[in-house]
Amino acid sequence: MKLYQVRKGQFVYYNNELHRVYGVKPMYKLSVHLIKLRDMTQHITNAASVEKYKPKELDSFIFNHKAYTLNKDRKAEVGDYLLIHNPMPDSLDTYSLNEIDVVESVDKQGVITSNSHGIKHNEYLLMLPGRASDSHPIDYQNSEGGEVDTLQDIPSQHVNNEPLPTIGDIYKNNDRNEIVEAMVVAVKGHTVYLGGGIEVPQEELMNTEKWEFVYSLLDK
Repeated sequence: MKLYQVRKGQFVYYNNELHRVYGVKPMYKLSVHLIKLRDMTQHITNAASVEKYKPKELDSFIFNHKAYTLNKDRKAEVGDYLLIHNPMPDSLDTYSLNEIDVVESVDKQGVITSNSHGIKHNEYLLMLPGRASDSHPIDYQNSEGGEVDTLQDIPSQHVNNEPLPTIGDIYKNNDRNEIVEAMVVAVKGHTVYLGGGIEVPQEELMNTEKWEFVYSLLDK
């Protein structure tokens, strides 16, 4: 793909596995920032290394170590996961294409999610747990690239469906007069230690209004 064709939220294949684009940074050589849906790990690459995929009903895939099948026949219920495949946000909404969120309340017009998004019923596909017998697995671009499975619950490292910081990740602050860019050097409990003696609660570091993930040295 060309860089101008890559958009935040797109599902793409990278190294044969399904990812979601969570950022495009044209100023960097490795400009496409990805989250692998299977295990929520972060990766960065270039546009030429990814191929777009548009999810549809009856597609199934592993998200955060669990299998789901996309469904549009049933309206969401409290606790359901949903994929916002047809986003039509109004001026005050912040959700984007293919966000995955959890339903907290439901009415005739739509749902309210755990991230306080108001989503209309025609904007999402339900993510029903498990692989339906007639589903189309999309975990791999080439089905010979790996075994399609139905992973059981495995402890995962994420906050609000975002991957947790790991050693080697580079973050830049967004809420201070002086720009700081620092590397994660240690993680202990809910505290992340950055270079320069900076200690940050992981919830604060995952707040995109305060900090922005730049890249990971492990992907260099």
